[in-house]
Amino acid sequence: MINFNSLAAIIECAEAEGTTISALTLTQTAEDTERSEAEILAQMAENLAVMKEAVKEGAKEGLQSVSGMTGDWAYRVKSKFGQREAFCGEFVSDVICNAMAVMHVNACMGRIVAAPTAGSCGILPACLISLQNHHEISDEELINGLLNASAIGMVIAKNATLAGAQGGCQAECGSAAAMAASAITEILGGTPTMCGFAVAQALKALMGLVCDPVAGLVEEPCIIRNTTSAMVAISAAQVSLAGVPSLIPADEVIKAMDYIGRHLPASLRETADGGLATTPTGIEITRGLESKKF
Repeated sequence: MINFNSLAAIIECAEAEGTTISALTLTQTAEDTERSEAEILAQMAENLAVMKEAVKEGAKEGLQSVSGMTGDWAYRVKSKFGQREAFCGEFVSDVICNAMAVMHVNACMGRIVAAPTAGSCGILPACLISLQNHHEISDEELINGLLNASAIGMVIAKNATLAGAQGGCQAECGSAAAMAASAITEILGGTPTMCGFAVAQALKALMGLVCDPVAGLVEEPCIIRNTTSAMVAISAAQVSLAGVPSLIPADEVIKAMDYIGRHLPASLRETADGGLATTPTGIEITRGLESKKF
C-alpha cells in the first residue's frame, strides 16, 4: 500500500515491483476510492478529452477573455510561426501554443481541467498533447501519464501546497511543471527513479516564483508563465531521461518549496498586492477593469 506521503517511497515500491508510478497509482486509487480500475481509467480518458478540446478551442481566431485583457494569443503565435517556420522547433512551438490555448479557455470561462490548478492548467495538457502530436504516443500512454502526474500532485499537496494563495506561483506552475516532467519521463520509457529526478529538476527551476496576478485575474502574467513552465518541464524530462540526477532528492525539494512559500510575504501570494500587479501599468489596468461591469 502507498499513501502518497513520500515520492521516495512510491519510487522504491515501483522499482522493487518492476512497475511504473502510473500503475501503482491506478491500483492504489481504485482501492482508496472503492472504484474499479476501469472507472478510473474512464475518468482519466474524459479528462484527456477535455484537455484536447481546450487546446482546440483556445487556438481559435477572435478569442476574447471575459475581462478583455487577453485574447487570441495562441492563434497569433501559431499563425506567425507555423510548424516549419518556428525557430525554436516544431515540438516546442506546439507546446507554447497549446499552453496558451488552454489558459485562454480558462480566461474565457470555458471548460478546462485544473492540472493541478486553474492557474496552471495549460502546462500538463500542452506537454502531453504536443508529445502525442509529434511522436507515436497513444491515448492510453497519455492516460498513464496523467496517472503518474496525479501521484506527483498528491505528494506535493500532502507535503507542501498547490495553492498560489499559500505558496506563490511556484506551488501552481512549479507543481504543474513537476507533474508534466514526471509524466513525460514515464511515457518516454524513463524509470520511476528518473521520474523523481524530473520532479526535483522542474521544481528547483521554478523555486520562489511569486503569484502576482494583475487585477487579481488569472491572465497576466499567468498565461505566459504557463508557457515558460512547460519549457521547464520539457527540459527537466530530457535531462532526467539522460540519467542526470538531482543532487537534492525530490521530497526535500518539495519541502524546501513549502518553506519558501510560507515565508513569502502575503503581497506575493495571489493577493494582487505586489509584484506586477502593483506596477503603474498594472494599477492602471486594474482601475480600468473596476470601472467596467461584467
